[in-house]
Amino acid sequence: MGARVKQRAWLFAAAIILTALTLRAAVTVVPPLISTINNDLPLTPATIGFLGMLPTAAFGLFGFLTPYVIRWASLERLIVIAVLVGMVGQLARVMAPNTMLFLVFSVVAFGGLGAGNVLLPPLVKKHFPTKIGLMTALYVTAISVGTALPAQLSVPVADATNWQFSLASWAGISTIALIPWLVALFSQRTPSPGTTASAASAGTGPSAVVLAQELRVHSSPVHVAVPEKMNLWKSPTAWGLTFMFGCTSLNTYAMFAWLPEILTQAGLDRGQAGSMLALFAALGLPLSLCIPLIAAKMRNPFPAVVVMLGCFVAGYLGLLLAPANGTWLWVALAGLGPGTFPLSLLLINHRTRTQLGAGALSGFSQGMGYTLACAGPLFFGLLRQSTGSWTVPFVFLFATLVLLGAGAWIICRPKMLEDDFAEARPIPA
Repeated sequence: MGARVKQRAWLFAAAIILTALTLRAAVTVVPPLISTINNDLPLTPATIGFLGMLPTAAFGLFGFLTPYVIRWASLERLIVIAVLVGMVGQLARVMAPNTMLFLVFSVVAFGGLGAGNVLLPPLVKKHFPTKIGLMTALYVTAISVGTALPAQLSVPVADATNWQFSLASWAGISTIALIPWLVALFSQRTPSPGTTASAASAGTGPSAVVLAQELRVHSSPVHVAVPEKMNLWKSPTAWGLTFMFGCTSLNTYAMFAWLPEILTQAGLDRGQAGSMLALFAALGLPLSLCIPLIAAKMRNPFPAVVVMLGCFVAGYLGLLLAPANGTWLWVALAGLGPGTFPLSLLLINHRTRTQLGAGALSGFSQGMGYTLACAGPLFFGLLRQSTGSWTVPFVFLFATLVLLGAGAWIICRPKMLEDDFAEARPIPA
């Protein structure tokens, strides 16, 4: 039995990591090929701008809707459906005869990815309740790798074949990611990894660890009844994570969109500006691996958030006041700020007791957060256009950092989502 459980642990670990590797490919493979796609499908500047907003909008919409179906089907079946939807969208859009259908099928692809974003945290909680920090680090690192590789390889693959094959080829990675999920679904049911022998014999599964009613989140144990229904619109915990996650994504996407322009306006050539953007993006890889492992050992990780906020502020001040001097330092500091992204994903599981709670919090925070993130590049650009200066756009980003810090202060407290809906009472002596 022990060997069987270990095999399933490796199976689910492979499934989660491979799925994470696919969650950004359909997005980042497109921008380097815009000019090539434009030869077959007309893409106006307005259309390109709309295409740039589609991922975060779709992530927000489908991420918000996903928790409503978690009660109806198992997480494993839902992730298979999400991956399949993403594959269909990626394959269908390369066969689209016009720009409108290309955009429609892109939304389908992004919708599958958005659902996958929401489902991975509760899957980690279900199958690896005692290894949440490690598994979060591994799958967020896989997301970072899956973000960089398509952008790097899209042009060489298109040059060797065509843009359609370059876009569709990443659906092949999704096919590989499906294999362990299908094996798990069709194999004989056995206790999930991370489950104790007593829990397995009792038939309670891995949720036995997650559903433990006695949890030391304050100075003394408390007994909390798990509520049947949770209205996350009224939850301070949910809103705290939403502002932390959303403002992190807002700042990150604003920098992706505008950092090259800021630097070229300061006198750097396009090659140098591109290298600085690559530096900003590359820092996400070590942060994804290190932050969850460190923060998982902290009762309240807010001091780590303060450090990353300080990096954001220092980097932005440098880019605003002296962008052409010490550019690599300002970009590196700004690139360390988004370490709050993997921390946000870790907190989805560290601030919930149940798989259902993790799914609900994941959907609400990512759905609302990605919707908020849509405003980043848009408002930064509008403020730049209306003022002709970089000062006001950066003031806008500084204001969002205040919201990020306020949300982080709330979600980092050692308090569970379920506590917002159930009155705690001391355990009788």
